[in-house]
Amino acid sequence: MTIRGKFAGLDDAGRAAVTAAVTAAGGVGYTEGGTFTHDASVSAFTFRCQVPAGPDDGEDEAALGAMAALDAHGHPYEILHLAVTDMRQIKIRRKGRGA
Repeated sequence: MTIRGKFAGLDDAGRAAVTAAVTAAGGVGYTEGGTFTHDASVSAFTFRCQVPAGPDDGEDEAALGAMAALDAHGHPYEILHLAVTDMRQIKIRRKGRGA
């Protein structure tokens, strides 16, 4: 899941916590806890997280899981856009072996 949004009324302590979380994560990968990237003013953000899915789970369950991961960080926010990539639907093409 990728959530693009903006922080709503983030105070200085919140900005410092987001900046520290970005530094501690050391990258922008998809993890179950989620990772932030943000603009210079720490007002807009992108939150990436991996949401484990059951066999019958769809986009709604993934969105709820991602919002729970975002809520766990405790910062007030407004969601602007949600994007789901269901890894179960990704097909990998293998290159031929040998000549």
